[in-house]
Amino acid sequence: MRHKFGYKKLNRTSEHRKALIKNMLNSLIKYEQITTTLPKAKVLRPQADKIITLGKLDTLHNTKALISKLQDIKSANKVKKTLAKRYVNRKGGYTRIIKAGFRYGDNAPMAVIEFVDRDIEAKKVDRKKKETSKEIKDKEKQATA
Repeated sequence: MRHKFGYKKLNRTSEHRKALIKNMLNSLIKYEQITTTLPKAKVLRPQADKIITLGKLDTLHNTKALISKLQDIKSANKVKKTLAKRYVNRKGGYTRIIKAGFRYGDNAPMAVIEFVDRDIEAKKVDRKKKETSKEIKDKEKQATA
């Protein structure tokens, strides 16, 4: 029985734990899929579901609550505009946890946490597009001219 055990502490102070969850939430919203340890994913899952539920009802109060929780306006806007629209007919269960083996080094259990029906292109948000050899040659011609 787990009576009077409110949450997992993850061997961190309360400030560190709150910052960790906030950063993981922002990464999950931005990339829609992240790899982390299994205990962290289990702590993150209910938080992410609550954030999506907040974004589904478009009120000023909920918008301020999202910005307060995430500390990032871009993430809050993505929740309200993209994710809330995607899950408008879903009553809950917006995320899934997939076990991903064990980490080399300390053998920690790893997991992938992702949104259900996620956008596959969201993982490539920060990646720079590789230049083709033709583009490289064009840049060289412009530099010499």
